[in-house]
Amino acid sequence: MAHGENAPLNITPGAIRFNTDSMKLEYFRIGMEGGNTSSYAGIGTLAAGEWVQITTDTPDIQTGGTRGLFAGGQAPDSTKTDAIVYINIATTGDAIDFGDLTIGRDHLGGTSSRTRGIFASGWEQTPSASADNRIDFVTISSTGDAIDFGDLSQSTGREGHGTFPSNSTRGILNPGGYVSGGSVNNTMDYITMASTGNAVDFGDTSIVRASGGGMSSSTRGLLCGGYAGPVADRFTRIDQFTISTQGNAADFGDLFTGAYYHGTSWNSTRGVVVGGLDSSGSKIDDMQVIFIATSGNSVKWGDLNYTNNVAGCSGSPTRGVVSGGHPNSSNISYFSLTTEGNAIDFGDLTAPTRNSTGCSNGHGGLG
Repeated sequence: MAHGENAPLNITPGAIRFNTDSMKLEYFRIGMEGGNTSSYAGIGTLAAGEWVQITTDTPDIQTGGTRGLFAGGQAPDSTKTDAIVYINIATTGDAIDFGDLTIGRDHLGGTSSRTRGIFASGWEQTPSASADNRIDFVTISSTGDAIDFGDLSQSTGREGHGTFPSNSTRGILNPGGYVSGGSVNNTMDYITMASTGNAVDFGDTSIVRASGGGMSSSTRGLLCGGYAGPVADRFTRIDQFTISTQGNAADFGDLFTGAYYHGTSWNSTRGVVVGGLDSSGSKIDDMQVIFIATSGNSVKWGDLNYTNNVAGCSGSPTRGVVSGGHPNSSNISYFSLTTEGNAIDFGDLTAPTRNSTGCSNGHGGLG
């Protein structure tokens, strides 16, 4: 039986096998979303199971702990930067140079697997600040310049300032955003992160929007907040979708403080929406938590130690990290993803930056 295919329903969840085709250990998992369902005694109605490869490429093995990357953005003189920097999220201290993007741009988005960081879209440094359709990738465990991965289905910018939803294999890119000419779209693309190539259509967000943020478990992706939509709840709307299945997003709940230009950090069970601008355009220092497995509204988690918007974010299973932001800050702060509370100082970026993005090899979508 090939990796990932549906297994007979009499297999006990948690069972382990050795796949002689892939030469890898796998475990049997039952999901709560999508797929065919069946009833299990004492468990209830669950989605059909599948065999999942047991990974050994943990952040501790790769990089001595979860590594967070921040990429692109805008410098104080308004030039678009191509810089990529990194931190070890488990410690504190200043960011270190990693390499460069294939081209300088801001308002880009990021996502990641255990091994690769992906940076997509954004606004290039041209006289008209044109939207970009390129996808770059880096190997997180090393340092060096980004390499071309492929192209998005269309050129976009300002689709998000947290990282995009992903699991260990599939990254969701381009969830809405501005296209060249100023219109806003509601499309979503996806890529298989272990390969290279152009992004493929995934589905649509529930409303057109730009400048929102994303988060994910290994099965569910969420998109939250944003602006430019035609309806009154564009600042508060939270969408949900199943990462493994192409299709349109559905309603999940609402942010208690409507926001755009915010950041997002998350582990496998909860995501935190960080700062941003409210519906009046004022900066907010709220951190609001969303429990990813259960539809509903966000609740208060804590406060930032400095108000900001258009900041870059990354995270580990225990910590969220927020960097830079308007007006061209070099601050890096962190907060707990397991205990509510306020953000505190982590260190500094190599240069003041806003409109950047982030990713890590330990976010909650990686299981």
